[in-house]
Amino acid sequence: MTRRTVLTSAKLRPDRSRRGFGLFVFEGLDVSDRDDGSDITTDRAPDEGKGQVVRLQDYETCRPDRVLREMRSYWDSIRNGRAVPARSDVDPRGISRTLDYAFILERIAPGAGRIRLAGRHLIDLMGMEVRGMPICAFLATSSRGRFSDVLESVFKAPQIAQLNLYARPEYARPELTGQMLLLPLRSDLGDVTRALGCLVAEGDPGIAPRRFELTADEVMPIIAGGKTLEPSPSTIGFAEAPSPFARGQRARTPPTTTRPEQPRAETPEERRTLFRVIQAAPLDDSDKT
Repeated sequence: MTRRTVLTSAKLRPDRSRRGFGLFVFEGLDVSDRDDGSDITTDRAPDEGKGQVVRLQDYETCRPDRVLREMRSYWDSIRNGRAVPARSDVDPRGISRTLDYAFILERIAPGAGRIRLAGRHLIDLMGMEVRGMPICAFLATSSRGRFSDVLESVFKAPQIAQLNLYARPEYARPELTGQMLLLPLRSDLGDVTRALGCLVAEGDPGIAPRRFELTADEVMPIIAGGKTLEPSPSTIGFAEAPSPFARGQRARTPPTTTRPEQPRAETPEERRTLFRVIQAAPLDDSDKT
């Protein structure tokens, strides 16, 4: 006859003696599973095995919608009636559940952002420390142009951006799908040059680094009912529009200036004869004063 200890009745109570989030004590009653229903006494002490602490967030699967929702809720909570919160208002303890996926950006150029702080999930995707790296390093080269336009609109409007990402399967690199959220922040100078964001990828990362393609993006106003700024490609070149060309009009040719032909020197003596001594004009009394 075999004996097995099962958990028939249980309840969760918070552990007040410990700090942190998601700490609970699982209390249960040990009984026998014999067919006749008789109890079997165990050799262990009565209090042994009844105070096991289980961290529930360690067993919860990665859910991008939950991470993005909690990050957006925290950003709204630190606004305190303002349109855009400040970088100094961000407290890591407030985003402890999403800290592994969070990052803070600094705008260093139009459409370019540098990572100031990043969670463990981003380090695992890149396979190295990502602080100081441009955020576009997580994007494939074909998607960096559009991503730069979306990022610039977050700082310029300011507004919120949510992006859908996809990483193609390769050798030792399984398929990945992910989401990114960008929330604007103000710097200590008051300008919108910081951003709080999160990047969540579902699946086994495989061999790092992993880079994503931008499959879809959405911009949202920071205030409900407000207007959004549509991300547009950056203008490269001169700002003036080209003049229209009328049919039958002859194109203007720029005037050409002809330089007098200089004799070609073959020997060092001939080259010396081409040198000219330039003497500066003497200064007047007015120039001396």
